Amino acid sequence: MASGAKKGILERLDAGEIVIGDGGFVFALEKRGYVKAGPWTPEAAAEHPEAVRQLHREFLRAGSNVMQTFTFYASDDKLENRGHTQRFTGQQINEAACDLAREVANEGDALVAGGVSQTPSYLSCKSENDVKAIFKKQIDVFVKKNVDFLIAEYFEHVEEAEWAVQVLKATGKPVAATLCIGPEGDLNKVSPGDCAVRLVKAGAQIVGVNCHFDPETCVKTVKMMKAGVEKAGLKAHYMTQPLAYHTPDCNCQGFIDLPEFPFGLEPRILTRWDMQKYAREAYNAGIHYIGGCCGFEPYHTRALAEELAPERGFLPAGSEKHGNWGSGLEMHTKPWVRARARRDYWEKLKPASGRPFCPSMATPDGWGVTKGHADLMQQKEATSQEQLKALFDKANKSL
Repeated sequence: MASGAKKGILERLDAGEIVIGDGGFVFALEKRGYVKAGPWTPEAAAEHPEAVRQLHREFLRAGSNVMQTFTFYASDDKLENRGHTQRFTGQQINEAACDLAREVANEGDALVAGGVSQTPSYLSCKSENDVKAIFKKQIDVFVKKNVDFLIAEYFEHVEEAEWAVQVLKATGKPVAATLCIGPEGDLNKVSPGDCAVRLVKAGAQIVGVNCHFDPETCVKTVKMMKAGVEKAGLKAHYMTQPLAYHTPDCNCQGFIDLPEFPFGLEPRILTRWDMQKYAREAYNAGIHYIGGCCGFEPYHTRALAEELAPERGFLPAGSEKHGNWGSGLEMHTKPWVRARARRDYWEKLKPASGRPFCPSMATPDGWGVTKGHADLMQQKEATSQEQLKALFDKANKSL
């Protein structure tokens, strides 16, 4: 199907359609050995295109209507931050990511979204013009590759997100904007409602949240955004792309403050049934762009599509290998497993962790620093041993 024959993102949302987003490429590809935890940069788009292409295909088969370019943290300043050397330029990575997303999107009824995210330059108090110039370099690639719409995602400060939206809006393409915030608002304590109003006024037609918090928290936050936009007499569409991890114990910084971040989060993973609950709650809240972020795997996305199949009128291709509410278990050899082939069993299940000496909740770090603090000033040079020692000492004192 040619991309020109497809309805655009705003056409779909204006018509009341449900748009299923994709999942967390950075975490998924880190687990597969193609992304380095720490910098979290997407050079795999140029270095290992077969891995990125395959993950796109798995999300498409699971029901995703949007192939986001794997361009998270693909700004030049992030690619060069703290001694992280590259064999590829930012332009090469962004171009390769666009080509892969388009190739797979054209295999189904999916759109391509080019994405930008927060920058080290903003954290280091660079000027508005400097930060916008960084976004502009990525956007130029997206325009050249003719992506279908643009997303400013993963912003902790609404001010930087506004700057990004303003650059994206100048292209004339539809713009979505998501902050990685919870009910407490951004890191400057701007409320979710006020954040959303500012993003809409900057030019975003779709607003919401992504990452940092679990689905329950993200849906709650987007409800607050929606209320703020409506109170201001403005209009927008709404989206949510949360974590696939339970985060009831998080503070305003989200899951990066959890002691398990990033290598010990697996016990917090949501089940596919948790995802069906999330999809229903998001839809009931008036959110029609429903996807996921870190921790989301294709089976999670399939659960979103299956839950909303009655409204959408079809199931994803991936459901060919998945019985509704476990019905495939009817063919299992063991009778006690066949007895689990029913909705009420899985809806009522309280999954055990199998970790008898582990707590159910954690105590997040709370260093209380944000833009402008010395600890958050970024640098091209690798983090020195002296800098690390100072951080280790500070962390030990907080125990």
